[in-house]
Amino acid sequence: MGNADDRIARALEAARQARPRAYAPYSKFRTGAALVTEADDVVYGALVENVSLGLAMCAERAAFFSAVALGHRVPTVLALVAPRTAGQLTWPCGACLQVAIELGGPDLEIVVSDPDGVTECARLGDLASRLPFKGLR
Repeated sequence: MGNADDRIARALEAARQARPRAYAPYSKFRTGAALVTEADDVVYGALVENVSLGLAMCAERAAFFSAVALGHRVPTVLALVAPRTAGQLTWPCGACLQVAIELGGPDLEIVVSDPDGVTECARLGDLASRLPFKGLR
């Protein structure tokens, strides 16, 4: 099984591959995500928008739900590749973080990247202190 750096690299590459598959006709905000599990399985996810915003599905949750449906357990890395938001790297939204804590736990490594390859990592349990949003602290 790969080490943490190998899993992060594999997750990022898979998320980059998933990004063009996003269905984003409204926002054009293409995002791709990928999970690498403890067994080194890779599961892809892509944003799927809907004209009714509440019916859209973020790439991260798509990856988590696919992993469950495929029988994969114990995710160790979640990668998200997305355009920047307000000049900052885009991190998973609150709904995605809730699913991540439920299915991955506080030791899940979250890695985010923009299309240019600028990347940051954080352990899910430490993520709130690293985000620029004051309300999450």
